[in-house]
Amino acid sequence: MILTLTLVQDIGNVPAAEWDALAAPAGLYLSHQWLAAQQHDPTAQVRYALVHADSRLIAAAPLYVVDSEPNALYRVHDLIPDRTPVRTLLAGARRGYLNAPLLHPRLTPDRRREALNQLVKAASSLAAVHEAQPWWLYVADTAAAELADACGTKSVQLGEDARIPLPGSTFGDYLADLPSKRRVAIRRERRAFAEAGYELRTLRLSECADPAGALLAQLQERHGHPADPAFMARLLRDQAEGMADSGVVLAAYAEGRMVAFSLFYRHADTVWLRATGYDYARLRGAHEYFNLVYYLPIEDAYAHGATALHLGMESLRAKTLRGAVTSPLWAIGGAGRTVRPGRL
Repeated sequence: MILTLTLVQDIGNVPAAEWDALAAPAGLYLSHQWLAAQQHDPTAQVRYALVHADSRLIAAAPLYVVDSEPNALYRVHDLIPDRTPVRTLLAGARRGYLNAPLLHPRLTPDRRREALNQLVKAASSLAAVHEAQPWWLYVADTAAAELADACGTKSVQLGEDARIPLPGSTFGDYLADLPSKRRVAIRRERRAFAEAGYELRTLRLSECADPAGALLAQLQERHGHPADPAFMARLLRDQAEGMADSGVVLAAYAEGRMVAFSLFYRHADTVWLRATGYDYARLRGAHEYFNLVYYLPIEDAYAHGATALHLGMESLRAKTLRGAVTSPLWAIGGAGRTVRPGRL
């Protein structure tokens, strides 16, 4: 069987089941639904590289020719020392800080390499057309060495990804896996939150994008990133629409007003934390962050049969203290090596 490489402009032209058969191990941020929701972002032009063996899709990658990048954590010259700002082609996921080339799990090693080479070729060729430099950012540790070898370049570590594995079937099983001192601390933090008297609500994102956007803007401001509440609310509304309102918002209310929230998605066997925000002037000092970001999502994960809570980068000490395991994330650049299609 001959490998054929094609580029398409609309992921809607790729059957979701076929794409997600490749993307399932990579997680939410390379899923068909997430990529479709990101597709109309005006800051980049997107193409989808598809590698078929006869009529079977065996490898894929979104390719973004970036016109302007609002997120500094996706600007290569801000991430990697001694890089001159140039136009960039980002291969793979452009949002979510977790990335991998999508390859069929049942390929033989030789065929897997041939399919991966085709994705590298697609990124290199499209970058050349647009006078851009191709980069794969935030590549998972399991895929980084293989991809760097296919690209003929070295990888650069950008950070670490964190997720909490959830053993057993109850929150008690999660606690039992932690050291005794940490179990005591978590019980104390959960008790303080329960005694604070918040009204807890579970909402759809479309129901609360405006107040959540205002709290998200406060979080951004607190961390030195000025943000317009109306703009943040619009981003959340757009996300709700693009994701068919599948996000789950856990919100704490005080005197009828939202003062804290977390937003997550249930995807495959994992709960994916996406956003959180706080009205710092109205919080009651009851470990709101730890409860809304860790403990309540963990309860939800168990209730829906999930086996992990994905937390992403940053605040790694807080995450590892609560049972997270971490793995490196890498940047891989370069033109790659061009090869002819092979046979399966």
